[in-house]
Amino acid sequence: MRNRLPYFCLFLLIQLAAQAQQIRVGAALRVITPDPLLPVSGGIGVPHPVTEKRGDLFARAMVFEQGNTRFAIVNVDNLGWTSILGNRSRALIKGIAPENVLIGATHTHSAPDAYGFPDMSGKSYADLKYLDWCVKQIADAVNEATARLQPATLKVAMGEAKGKIAYNYYAPALYDPRCGVIQATATSGPNVGKPIATLVNYAVHPEVLGNSRGILSPDMIGPMYQKIESTIGGIALFMNGAQGGMVTADTRLEYVKEGQNQKEANTWEECIRIGELLADEAMRIVAAAPVLTNPSLYCTSRKISFPIDSEIMRYILKKSPLQFEGGKDNQVTTQLNLLNIGPAQILTVPGEALPNVGYYVKRNMNSTMPFLFGLTNDAFGYMLAKVDFNSFKRYEYVSQTSLGEMTAEIYMEQALKLVKESPKPQN
Repeated sequence: MRNRLPYFCLFLLIQLAAQAQQIRVGAALRVITPDPLLPVSGGIGVPHPVTEKRGDLFARAMVFEQGNTRFAIVNVDNLGWTSILGNRSRALIKGIAPENVLIGATHTHSAPDAYGFPDMSGKSYADLKYLDWCVKQIADAVNEATARLQPATLKVAMGEAKGKIAYNYYAPALYDPRCGVIQATATSGPNVGKPIATLVNYAVHPEVLGNSRGILSPDMIGPMYQKIESTIGGIALFMNGAQGGMVTADTRLEYVKEGQNQKEANTWEECIRIGELLADEAMRIVAAAPVLTNPSLYCTSRKISFPIDSEIMRYILKKSPLQFEGGKDNQVTTQLNLLNIGPAQILTVPGEALPNVGYYVKRNMNSTMPFLFGLTNDAFGYMLAKVDFNSFKRYEYVSQTSLGEMTAEIYMEQALKLVKESPKPQN
């Protein structure tokens, strides 16, 4: 009788290798609505008091694992989330290298100040105890998502989101209508065949309500979460894109000429309409995507630095109680991530890149499904090309609230250099 042991060993090795490449995904969330409610911030200036909330604020985490590769994608319902806060969460997260934790802001204008914006006297109105609590909630969400890792298949898709969702306030047609979707589905356990998480990547300012209506809210992103979760299950996440200057929610009631007062629907009902429409479009786009059983995962990062040429930004970084490390030498350093998830390639953007910057980067990425995660790992204001910087009256505000003329140029160079040095995405 032949010795079957070598064949059994070979079979075992093949099985172990297959298991090592098995994709595992976990997801979790935490409510970060302050109790009692806090004033909300839409940018530089004193936060506005609120009297009610419409929907809860969340931190939502999705963790991916394949072999020795593990990374987390986190979205926070806030105007922006700095690396100062993000690094505090990373220090509390177990089992994932700090540089493999991506933390992005949805950019709602109806959440508490997370920058510590100083007023003209240098006083900040940020609630540091609340922010410290959020830091812990974010870490808890990631740690729970890691503990819930389970075998999964993926769907990855990108397509144009149809309907009245977004437009460019400065030039209506100059925005990116593409919506990218990554969906993980359980392949075992009690929820086999059901979504674990659905991530939506779309460029838009969620500021239907704004910060002056006395309402704390995730804005249109809240109804988007609810529609996806109530329709197909799992946890929904939203990562913003290149929405700078000014790609915003399309709340227009009618078209008016430039210079005239725009009639808009700035109501919670409009949040529901736009959020649910974006959810429907995301689910439509991903529905027909092929199921990927073991797509390859890749994660890398590098540090990049920007000069701080703007006097306004220097003042904010210097006076903020968050104590930005780079404000002293007129330079800030942040983390740039590149991910490959199956056929998709993802780059992070540490601010609000204008659409042309986003389009340029996307068309030079190694994928037919290029994702940009805006306001991720940091949120250093607007990022506009040097030829646009202070070139038009329309760009006066975005130029003033940018780090400087070279911010986008440095970003594009470093991001595309990272693309060239990284492997191409594979299914």
